[in-house]
Amino acid sequence: MSVLQGKVAVITGATSGIGQDAAFLFARSGAKVVLAGRRQAEGNKVAEQIRATGGDAIFVPTDVSKNADVKALVDVAVTTFGRVDVAFNNAGVEGNWIPIVDQPEEDWDYTVDINLKGVWLCLKYELQQMLRQGSGGSIVNMASVAGLMGAAGAATYSATKHGVIGLTKSAALENAGRGIRVNAVCPAVIETDMAERAFGGLQGNDAVRLMHPLGRLGKPMEVAEAVVWMCSDQSSFMTGQSLVLDGGLLAGVRPQVKDESASAAAD
Repeated sequence: MSVLQGKVAVITGATSGIGQDAAFLFARSGAKVVLAGRRQAEGNKVAEQIRATGGDAIFVPTDVSKNADVKALVDVAVTTFGRVDVAFNNAGVEGNWIPIVDQPEEDWDYTVDINLKGVWLCLKYELQQMLRQGSGGSIVNMASVAGLMGAAGAATYSATKHGVIGLTKSAALENAGRGIRVNAVCPAVIETDMAERAFGGLQGNDAVRLMHPLGRLGKPMEVAEAVVWMCSDQSSFMTGQSLVLDGGLLAGVRPQVKDESASAAAD
C-alpha cells in the first residue's frame, strides 16, 4: 500500500501508542515521516526501526505546548525533506480525572496546554507551510469520543477534545479554498498506556470493555489505518469532519439480555 507515496508527514506524539503505530503505517504507505515527542530515546528508536525497514524517518524532540518547539519541528521537516504534505496532530495527555471541584488550576493548565494549545500551534505552523507551498495538504487532529459527549470526572480532558473539534472545523473552513483539508479522529477506549492510566488498568476491566457494544477495546493500528486514509487522496472530498471509531459506544444504550444466544434463536 503506497497511498502516501512521496508525501512528507509530521506526526506528533509518535513515541508510543496510536502515534507510534501511525508512524510505522505512514512509512509503509510511502511517506517520509517526521516524528515528534518529548521522550527522545523512544522517538529515536521508532525512527531507527522505520529506517531499518527501508523507510525515511527522523525524530525531533518536541513539546507541543511550546511555540518555539512546534515552529522548529516544521522547520526541521522542511530543511530535511523539503516540504510538509500531511500531518497527524496526535500528541495529548489524559490529565487527572477528578471532579471539577477538586481539580487544581495547574492540572487544567497542563492538560489544556498540550491537548488544545498544542493542536492549535501545530495547525498554525503546518498550515503556514502548506500555504507557502501552494499545493494543498491534509491534516488530522486527535480528538476523542470525549469531544462529543460529557465525561464525569474528566471534564478538562473532555473540554480539550471538544475544543479540538471546534478548531478542526474552523481550520477546515479557513483553508478549504486553498486545497487543504482538516479533519479529526474520535476514538473511544484504545489499548494504550494512556488508557491504562486513565482507567486504572485495562486487563480484566469488564466495565470499560462493555462500554463498547462490540464487546472489546480498539487497537492503536485500527486508528492509524483510519488516519492514513484521512490523510490520503482516498478521502479527498472530506474536510471539517470528525470520524468516530468507538465500537458503537455513541450509538446509544444497549439493553442487557441475559441469554443473547437464546434471544437470537427466537428471532
